[in-house]
Amino acid sequence: MKQESSRPIAGRVLIIQGHPDGQESHFCHALAQSYAEGAREAGREVESIEVARLDFPLLRSKRDWDHDAPPRSIAAARHAIEQAQHLVILFPLWLGGMPALLKGFMEQVLRPGLGAAGPAGSLPAKALRGRSARIVVTMGMPSLVYRWYFRAHGVRSLMRSILGLVGVAPVRLTLIGSIESIGDERRAKWLGRLRALGARGL
Repeated sequence: MKQESSRPIAGRVLIIQGHPDGQESHFCHALAQSYAEGAREAGREVESIEVARLDFPLLRSKRDWDHDAPPRSIAAARHAIEQAQHLVILFPLWLGGMPALLKGFMEQVLRPGLGAAGPAGSLPAKALRGRSARIVVTMGMPSLVYRWYFRAHGVRSLMRSILGLVGVAPVRLTLIGSIESIGDERRAKWLGRLRALGARGL
């Protein structure tokens, strides 16, 4: 039986902070704050999840995937995702893709029950249909190098093979390159852009 998608709450934004360092503030955190400020000023309801502050195990077997009850932090995160109309996922590029902690979080929250997999042999259910997303990625290399030479392969797997499979669309991408050398002026411009995107709900 195909799983019905839950109905998101209009105007609700969920920011998923995927930086794996939960002890210090990084540019990813400033970007998330700017987006949230713009969204709230436009009258949107904003909720945030800091993956680094959650306590959850990594999945190690198909039995874990199919049968283990999710820990409380994951159950709360899944509920927040179901209620959101728009998802914003931020993380630094590590080894060409998202950090392992964020990948582990995605594996947990998209287990059966949220439509990542249906009965054996079936297509994945579109349990998050009706939601959109923006992925914001910081990186040390120039963003054009990652986008055109590396084809943004690691990030596109998140867009297509994870979010796309559960029905999230459209998924937009913001790449911020040369993060160690762009300077305060360009950082301020990026913060302004994220604030504007939050105000527009994009």
